[in-house]
Amino acid sequence: MKNSHEYYMDLAMRLALKGKGLVSPNPLVGSVVVKNGYIIGKGFHAKAGLAHAEVVALDEAGNAAEGATLYVTLEPCCHYGRTPPCVARIIKSGVKEVIVGMSDPNPLNNGKGVEILKQNKIKVKVGVLEDRLRRINEAFIKYITKKVPLVTVKVAESLDGRIATRTGDSKWITSDKSRSFAHRSRSNYDAIMVGVNTVLRDNPKLDAWFSKIQPIKIIVDSQLSISAKANVFSGSKPVIIATLSSALGQETENRKILSAKANILDVKEKSGQVNLKDMMKKLAGMGITSILVEGGGMLIGSLFDEGLVDKIMFFISPKIIGGKDAIGSVMGQGVLRVERALKLKDITLRRFGEDFLIEGYVR
Repeated sequence: MKNSHEYYMDLAMRLALKGKGLVSPNPLVGSVVVKNGYIIGKGFHAKAGLAHAEVVALDEAGNAAEGATLYVTLEPCCHYGRTPPCVARIIKSGVKEVIVGMSDPNPLNNGKGVEILKQNKIKVKVGVLEDRLRRINEAFIKYITKKVPLVTVKVAESLDGRIATRTGDSKWITSDKSRSFAHRSRSNYDAIMVGVNTVLRDNPKLDAWFSKIQPIKIIVDSQLSISAKANVFSGSKPVIIATLSSALGQETENRKILSAKANILDVKEKSGQVNLKDMMKKLAGMGITSILVEGGGMLIGSLFDEGLVDKIMFFISPKIIGGKDAIGSVMGQGVLRVERALKLKDITLRRFGEDFLIEGYVR
């Protein structure tokens, strides 16, 4: 209903989404200022280091903000970061009421911003469209509370779960429509991750088609066996190669060459391979809040084994590849009993041409 809290919060959320792919590691935030049923100011957070959404909206409203209602999708901050505290600007504006979509999960602020506003005689309501707002900021919430990125696994497979034939051929299992959608999805993530075998077999560029927003490229390569001439090194976005820290100090010619093309991230070892949990912590320390993993089967299976996967996107083509030596989409160790199999929640099903896309969250 127009002029309801939900109506204006929905507008603020739509503004917040304009910052998608641009604000990481900050959250998506939008804001509107309403007075006598009219929107007199609106804004969104456009980039880390720039003004926050509520400040942009209040600046647009100017002196007319006095006595108005401010809608903001996320609790205003009360601490100094790259920008001053937003609560100070809100108090100075003279607004009479602040409607907050959701509390800030950041421990530095959680609940404190709201309390300061109340102490300054400003009426505050929290929790409008909260479920939808938590969903658009799910990567930020995971990053700020768990200190690791949100991990989504994307697979393009045959009906029998194969991502390549026994000879390694994989072009193309899914349709043009599926691949186009998958490429557009890349720009929603800070980084794209693949294992080195995917690079050696397919030599992908890992670019996001049709988008000015390009993700960071992450290659998991315990032995630094990737070629410096691989296609992933094309483009302007940086490349991170996660490798074993046990090899640190044992400079090889390939390491020296790769160091000029990529950021070499030395990670702890686990069973002769990159320790994936240590890798995720270090990637979060670099400000990476979300990762789309696109292969291969061993890396994906290992991420599932370690409990590091949050979401899945499985594109399934109605094709049968067969063959006991064909490459599966999820390998690793797997579970010992069916009752221990990972289950999904909040599942959605969409169709792209002849293919189906199953999306869901790992419980």
